[in-house]
Order: sequence, then C-alpha cells, then structure tokens
Amino acid sequence: MMRIATRSSALAIAQAGQVAELLGGAELVEVSSDGEPGDKSRFVRGVERVLLDGEAAIAVHSAKDVPGELTEGLMMAAVPPREDPADAWIGVGESLEEVPEGARVGTASLRRRAQLLAARPDLEVRELHGNVDTRLRRLAEGDLDAIVLAAAGLRRLGRESEISFAIPTETMTPAAGQGALILQIRADDEAALLSVDPLTDEGALRALTGERAVVSALQATCASPIGVHATVDERGNKVRIEAFVGLPDGSEWIRDQIEGDSLNPHLVGADLAGRLLAAGARDLLDRAEQWGPGRV
Repeated sequence: MMRIATRSSALAIAQAGQVAELLGGAELVEVSSDGEPGDKSRFVRGVERVLLDGEAAIAVHSAKDVPGELTEGLMMAAVPPREDPADAWIGVGESLEEVPEGARVGTASLRRRAQLLAARPDLEVRELHGNVDTRLRRLAEGDLDAIVLAAAGLRRLGRESEISFAIPTETMTPAAGQGALILQIRADDEAALLSVDPLTDEGALRALTGERAVVSALQATCASPIGVHATVDERGNKVRIEAFVGLPDGSEWIRDQIEGDSLNPHLVGADLAGRLLAAGARDLLDRAEQWGPGRV
C-alpha cells in the first residue's frame, strides 16, 4: 500500500486522508514539526525528510506553506482540485462592513492584518497563534470578538458551520496557494508519479503556478504581507491574477490585477510582479520586514 507523509496536525491529517481516498487507499505516516526552526517552511521540512529517506512515497502539503525553491531530489507531482481559497470571518457581524467598531480580531498573519486595517482601521487586531482548535477556543473564551481563518481548513475539518461570512477576495486577497494542496514525490519515483498524476486538476495547477510566480518574483516569504489569488475561466483559456502588497498597519498598500494566457501562468504572474515592483512593492516589503511582534 502507498505511504503518504503528512504533518500530525488535525488539518494536515484530514488533507492527507482526502488524498488517500482519491488514491483508493493509502497508509498515513505522521510527522511532527515540533522543534523545527524557522517560518512556515518548517511544516514542510520534516515531511520532506521522510520522503527523501524512503519512508513514504508521497508527501501532502498545504500549498501556501511550500517555499518557491523546491528541495533538491523532490518534485511537485500533482495539485488536486482546490478548496475555497477565501479567508473566513468567525465571530460578530454578517459582513466586514457590519462588524462593530473597535472589534477585537485575532490573527497571526501580517497579510490578514494589513488588509483588515486597510479596510477597517478602527479594528483592534491582536496576535493569535495556534491550530484551528486553539484559535476557536480563544474566541469562545471571550478574549476576542472574531478571528480570521482559511475557509478551506474549516471545510476540510468539517467545521464550516463556524464561518460567519467569507471575506470577498477583492477586500482580503488570499495567500498564494491558500486552499490548494501540493503532492510531492521523489524526482526519480516513476511509480509514485503514475499514481498521483491523474489527481491533478489542470485549473488548480495553472492558478497555483501563477500565484507562486508572483511570490517568487517579489522574493517574498510565507510571512510577507502579500496576497495573491488566481482564477482560470470556465473555458480554461485565461488566467486572472489579483495581488495585494501592504504594510501591516494598513496605512499603505498596492493592489493590482492582470489577465493572460492560462497556458503560461508563470509569465502572467511574472508580469504582475513587475507591475507591482514598478508601483513600489519592493519598498513596502522592505519596510514590512521591520515589523516584529512588538509592533503588531
């Protein structure tokens, strides 16, 4: 039976379990990311080691956690159909406009912080870390009026009923890869490639490719206050990419969008990145790097 490496969090296991079902059954190999240094890429490194050591044939990652530079000896083999990429509001209000003035909102994401404050400068955005259950518990304890999480994660955990409303992407541009999964294999494993290749959704792959191209061209990291969201039209001919770059306090930001040939999503993404850079994105990103926990 095929073995799938995955992080040991509830969400990661749920994601890997869905891939196992698509494959007709597989054994999950759970890997802890505890003790791994660094940013979100630490969620990937431990799982990759299991893959390189031959303890599993496939790794399942949340696409937004995978760095632009792929690990030597490994390849991105498939991108299954994408879940809803939107950010979800859990808490008071039925739309962002209707949220009470001065509401306390929890998030660990500078991208979400920047866009929340750009839209609603009156909000009190507080730093909130932890897995989905931890964050929902903090909300239930009354420390916060609302939290923002990825809709995809809540849906995969069967907790979509917690969502008060989805924040429109024109207001809250999702993180590159949000809602998408990447199936990774060893570059020389032809059997694994044959197994996972049929799972790829072409539209999801092209959208993800365009989003990752923007992030790569901007030399951004998982922590940068950048949102990138791509969609492919019904015919599959055009890809539309929208992006946001801003300061974590919401005081300055740039938004832009572009449309191009979906057969070359990396070129479309690179073009959009070029426009963002021409509009001053590099300066915003450099200044955003100066923001630390004490300032947020």
